[in-house]
Amino acid sequence: MKGFITYQTYRTKGDRAYVFLYGRLENNQSFVTINEFKQYFFIETKDLKKAEKLAEFKDEKTDYKTIDNKPVTKIITTLPAEITKLRSKFEDHSITCYEADIKFTNRFLIDNRIQGSMEIDGDYEASQDEVDRVYREPDLKPIEWFPKLKTLSIDIETTPDAKEILCISLYSDDIKKVLITKKDKLKNAINCQDEEDLLHKFLQLLQEQDPDIITGWNVIDFDLNVIFKRLSNYKIHPLLGRDNTNCRLRIESGFFRDSKADIPGRQVLDGMIILRNSHIKLRDYKLNTAAHQILGEEKLIGNEVDKWKVIMDYYNKSPQKLVDYNLKDSELVYKILEKTDTLTLTIKKSLLTGMPLNRTSASISSLDSLYFKEARKRKLVLPSSSFGSIEEKLKGAYVMESKPGIYDYIVLLDFKSLYPTIIKTFNIDPITYRKKKDKYTLQAPNKALFTTEIEGIVPVLFDNIWKERDEYKKKKDKVAIYALKVLMNSFWGALASPAYRMYNQDVGNAITSFAREIIQLTAKKIEEKGYKVIYSDTDSIFLISKAKNLKEAEAIGEKLQKYIDSFYKDYVKKKYNRGSKLHLEYEKTYIKFMMPKLRHGDKAAKKRYAGLIKKNNKEELDIVGLEFVRGDWTDAAKEYQKEVLDRIFHDKDIIDYTKKFIEDIKKGKYDDKLKYIKSIRKNLDEYTKINPPHIKAARKLKEVISNKIEYVITTDGPEPTENIKHPLDYDHYIKKQIQPLAESILDLFGKTFEEVEKGSKQTSLSDF
Repeated sequence: MKGFITYQTYRTKGDRAYVFLYGRLENNQSFVTINEFKQYFFIETKDLKKAEKLAEFKDEKTDYKTIDNKPVTKIITTLPAEITKLRSKFEDHSITCYEADIKFTNRFLIDNRIQGSMEIDGDYEASQDEVDRVYREPDLKPIEWFPKLKTLSIDIETTPDAKEILCISLYSDDIKKVLITKKDKLKNAINCQDEEDLLHKFLQLLQEQDPDIITGWNVIDFDLNVIFKRLSNYKIHPLLGRDNTNCRLRIESGFFRDSKADIPGRQVLDGMIILRNSHIKLRDYKLNTAAHQILGEEKLIGNEVDKWKVIMDYYNKSPQKLVDYNLKDSELVYKILEKTDTLTLTIKKSLLTGMPLNRTSASISSLDSLYFKEARKRKLVLPSSSFGSIEEKLKGAYVMESKPGIYDYIVLLDFKSLYPTIIKTFNIDPITYRKKKDKYTLQAPNKALFTTEIEGIVPVLFDNIWKERDEYKKKKDKVAIYALKVLMNSFWGALASPAYRMYNQDVGNAITSFAREIIQLTAKKIEEKGYKVIYSDTDSIFLISKAKNLKEAEAIGEKLQKYIDSFYKDYVKKKYNRGSKLHLEYEKTYIKFMMPKLRHGDKAAKKRYAGLIKKNNKEELDIVGLEFVRGDWTDAAKEYQKEVLDRIFHDKDIIDYTKKFIEDIKKGKYDDKLKYIKSIRKNLDEYTKINPPHIKAARKLKEVISNKIEYVITTDGPEPTENIKHPLDYDHYIKKQIQPLAESILDLFGKTFEEVEKGSKQTSLSDF
């Protein structure tokens, strides 16, 4: 029987420990497998006699070795807790321990090579708990199988102080109901005598629905947090899982670590965090914003200041409206996840990395999970995790000094997945790293050596990810393709992170040194062909095509793409005796292109440019790094910049437009677009030495419920948008928002912002 793991844990009974794997079967039933397992780690065989004098333990000979070829012996413990004691005692006596930090359930999954889905072979029995099948000591084998999981979206409405729950909505394909403490006959509602009755019925409905995934918006920090507190108030055990053990919450006080919910057998995945981890970009991560941007729908009560008053009025006078509102919120979350397909992507990432559903974005742990399974095939043991320190910073990518200006027909060529292809091409990996040169080693530009005698583990992992990405390309799933690209790029970052067990700074610097060499060599080869490179940035080349039209520019881009790929095929083979995986792709042509100057300087700003492209026979602005695409600038500033760029690229007036824009700001025509949105990076009480505007605004709020603070600058300083008491400071917005944008562009035409304010003749591109 095929099954997918939704939750993993272990339990001890006497002197034995058992792995519990909960999940969903192919026949749609829930299950738990129970397998006895013994924890273990490794020490070098030469240290065994020394270790035996320090403690009693079981050991076993192995044919495994460390990555530097030292034989190891397995140290076996009965209970997981004994590992920590043994490791501490051994390391106090200079005995190196390998893989002593691996969690008990992770070790079991690694040994069985299970990535999430498995074939369960064995007898089962019915359970007295909330699970359909219990398998005791079954045989488990890894398989490739995509499950159909059950998701339930919940939402609660409370009194303003959150001391009482008014109603709870449950939304899925199978249920669309609201539990409410009212006796009125209401559509889509289940009447409850009081709050205690409501909580009992909620637990009952949850068990009847038996979801694999519980979701909502801010569902752990608010909804479940309040539910757990109210359950405690009535001394009701929080039995939301698939057994009779209590569930637990770990609520983080700040905004910088996600809170966790431990519900045996199920996963709680916050819709807001799922979108963020799936790289769905939103203006902010409020439910109303997500619903509007993704679904074209909105909450039935917006973000009004008197939201609580509306809710209480509904509860007391129009309970049907509260039911509708409550159900709509849980419905929106469910539909957002369905429309974006982000839950499917989360499951895919879990199957790909072997990580639990709630940890698929943990890049170091994901690499760890995959690296271990591949190392097992090679009979290698890995070091235990220990945080290292960076002696010097990792050397970054090459960014060419560019020339500010406005250009015609700029061709952009881009290396696809440059860092992963470098790793693959040059076999860069901790297990291929060598300290001495021999006939099998190749040397990176930073002088690091890598053997080609064996294939590295990370290069093999990338092959598997590329296969997954190719499948998504066939489906034209851009979100999934981007997520897998981020996953691959995060792996090279993990290799250079002191938090990673295989940390080696030479390895990280080898990757970036190859990237610098490749981008500079590519620019040189392109210029040898007679094209001037005006900018290069990490993995991209911008060149003047000298074309007279778009079609000619595109042909030049495609010709150069083939030339560079062919060049590296020969170059890598000749110099390194390896096959090149590098691929330069013709990305696009900018019909018009602008690189602004640095403020108060003659050089161009790096990683900041804009251009006019043609897409689906329509012209579009493509803006990178400029204020228009940055979250810390107001909508008014973005509107101004976008319009000015469009005018430049279409040879229209910019001076009179700028002057009128300034006048309109002073007249209040842009008041609704002068809001700042800034993130709090730490708890408010930790801001002692500095007190930036968004912190001043946040401190004027009665309650800070988000790490995103919306505020304006008034004549009395920063004020939150929820509580504006003074007139807006228009001079601030003109000086801090419009003037910097105007100057970076006007300077290209030899004009100053002061001249525009005083008045000037109409100016367009053709005047220069």
